[in-house]
Amino acid sequence: MTFVTGEPGAVTLGAADRALALAAVRAELRAATVDDDALAIAFVEAALGLAEQFTGRVLIVREVVVDMAASPGWRALPVVPVRAIAGDGIAVDIDADGVGWVKGVGVMRVTFTAGLASGWAALPAPLRQGVAMLAAHLFTDRAGSAPVPAAVSALWRPFRTVRLARPVHA
Repeated sequence: MTFVTGEPGAVTLGAADRALALAAVRAELRAATVDDDALAIAFVEAALGLAEQFTGRVLIVREVVVDMAASPGWRALPVVPVRAIAGDGIAVDIDADGVGWVKGVGVMRVTFTAGLASGWAALPAPLRQGVAMLAAHLFTDRAGSAPVPAAVSALWRPFRTVRLARPVHA
């Protein structure tokens, strides 16, 4: 399986989400302004990417495109939660856990929409707070000499998906 676009951890916020995220980082830093807004946003996007890697979920809705090898049975899409799936000549299904499934003949290019929330404001508060906290930490400790606050993983842990085995389509 090969990601064409939208792989986990590759987060780019839209303008409205950038403004809200920047405000959250400023609040975390207790600053009305940040010297370098672009750098702060880069740290927010990096923190969101790390949150996606940690939780095993795409956090903010985006389109994902993958190329998948043919399989006679159902194959799980590589990220969750899946909201919608499109593709020519393939059977599709989305289970109650947000796992997307596809089945088809030949190499399949599958386009799907995945994400927990529609935007920054719709993210659950613990995820937003953990991202803002990590981004503020990265902003203030650019040398990387201080450990990441333990509260970051504590805030994200309830959203973490741990799989001990590959999912099986019923």
